[in-house]
Amino acid sequence: MKVLAIKFENYRNLKNDIIQPCEGVNIIYGDNAQGKTNLLEAIWLFCGGHSFRNAKDSEMIKWNESFAGLEMRFFGQEREQTAKLILSGNKKQVEINGVEKKSAAALIEKFCAVVFSPEHLNLIKRGPSQRRKFIDSAICREKLQNAVILSKFNRVLVQRNSLLKDIYRRPSLEDTLSVWDEPLILNGAMLIKKRMDYVEMLLNRAKSYHDGISKNSENLEIKYISSIDAEMSDSVEEIAEKFRKKLIDNRKDDIRTGVTNFGPHRDDIEILINGKNARAFGSQGQQRSAVLSLKLAEASVLKERMGEEPVILLDDVLSELDSKRQDFLLNELKGCQVFITCCEKSNKEQLKEGKIFLLKNGEVC
Repeated sequence: MKVLAIKFENYRNLKNDIIQPCEGVNIIYGDNAQGKTNLLEAIWLFCGGHSFRNAKDSEMIKWNESFAGLEMRFFGQEREQTAKLILSGNKKQVEINGVEKKSAAALIEKFCAVVFSPEHLNLIKRGPSQRRKFIDSAICREKLQNAVILSKFNRVLVQRNSLLKDIYRRPSLEDTLSVWDEPLILNGAMLIKKRMDYVEMLLNRAKSYHDGISKNSENLEIKYISSIDAEMSDSVEEIAEKFRKKLIDNRKDDIRTGVTNFGPHRDDIEILINGKNARAFGSQGQQRSAVLSLKLAEASVLKERMGEEPVILLDDVLSELDSKRQDFLLNELKGCQVFITCCEKSNKEQLKEGKIFLLKNGEVC
């Protein structure tokens, strides 16, 4: 997967222009607030139409303009293709290879990328919900079926929790709880299995990348922590049985608290560096290296599933990394197209081969 050219019009603070990156490493260099992250965001939008900064469409349109337009020419699925996005308030128009599509979801199966931004450090710095979100986002981008399973589970969970609150006030409703238990168990077991399979695929890849980034000075481990005691070797049926038992054994507590206390919505992914929890004991540089390793491992899994390398977008990735770790990202990521934003002059001078773009006041040079 390679971006051959990208054109933007009325997009955030970027001046209307076309840029043509190289097939290897592309550095977007400049001071803060010049539009570097906006450029990465523009590329990421072609992964499905959503900003990795959770921005609304209206926020991506240049001030006093009625629309923003993006057009990308890329090589993927063994041929050159084009995609267009028009943002106008709450409306989004999508065109792929000259054919208009009903929604931006059509882009998911055409173009793929992996993004790292400073917000992704929350994978380590914050609670389990951030790590679950990372895994769920990854498996949903692999297959739309996984997104359906996740959506069904979340919908049933909301309904069950609502019923639990009603049962506390009206005990006679308890007999209806089983109506929601079985779909919760079925979709929950499939979701846990999908997550565990994905974590298993990440394990060695993340460790290998972390060995390279840390120059073999640190050991990275990832563990899936199941609230229903599911194990990596369990089948969907075995996970479902464990989930069912947990719901039965803890029904009284669920009714008392008004929430479902066990299930995939309570699971976590533990990240360890040299056997210690990265959140509690990792330095800023170690935490950044660990998250980077996970994102690069995500790209490796995407390659295996989709048959080609995704584009890698690294926003403000080099700060708080020593020169050896920076060198790995700039010069040792082979076979894939990379976009890296940075501010420091010394960062771009480490690049041995690639292309450098200066961004100043929204203008790309």
